[in-house]
Amino acid sequence: MAMPLKVWRFGVKPAVFVLALLPALWLVSEWWAAFQGLPNDLGFNPNETSNRFSGDWALRMLLITLALTPLAKLIPSNKPIMFRRMMGLFAYFYVCLHMLSYIWLDMLFNWPELWADVLKRIYITVGMAAFLMLTPLAITSTKGMIKRLGAKNWQRLHKLVYVIAPLAIIHFFMMRKGLQLEPLIYGAILLVLLLARLLPKRRRKMRAA
Repeated sequence: MAMPLKVWRFGVKPAVFVLALLPALWLVSEWWAAFQGLPNDLGFNPNETSNRFSGDWALRMLLITLALTPLAKLIPSNKPIMFRRMMGLFAYFYVCLHMLSYIWLDMLFNWPELWADVLKRIYITVGMAAFLMLTPLAITSTKGMIKRLGAKNWQRLHKLVYVIAPLAIIHFFMMRKGLQLEPLIYGAILLVLLLARLLPKRRRKMRAA
């Protein structure tokens, strides 16, 4: 027996919200422990741990967001679509944590040095470009903004996610330096998700031609 829609909205959705927030709460608690001189799991390089942890979760949330539409078609059910905006905003939230970690812990809010670092290191340039493109998507995620922009313009704007996600993978791959398994796994997941979205559209166009 399928769960009623109210259960999804007022039971499952809040539970997913809490689960998505847990990594951020863990990171804050570890930094609090570090500042208090208590045992923590940030390791010998807390700044790098913070940067990688927040960046990893930003990428995971982005991939989860992209997976919801194919999942809805696969089930089939519209229930996963209920989580799409929330997970997209969580992706942006963790990207902001990642940026804050870099700007605060690594750069100490030294803006000239930050700008020089963005221009010097290509993987930071790529990551910054992805962040800047993701920002208008987060700002326009509300129903009110959809009405202001119009559905078609809103859809065009949000297709930027198909550029942002590959840039995020490239940023991750370049940051790890050298051929490592984890970035390749994330890249393979993204490729599958993009194909799951694009192939059905191509088939429909071919049938209509």
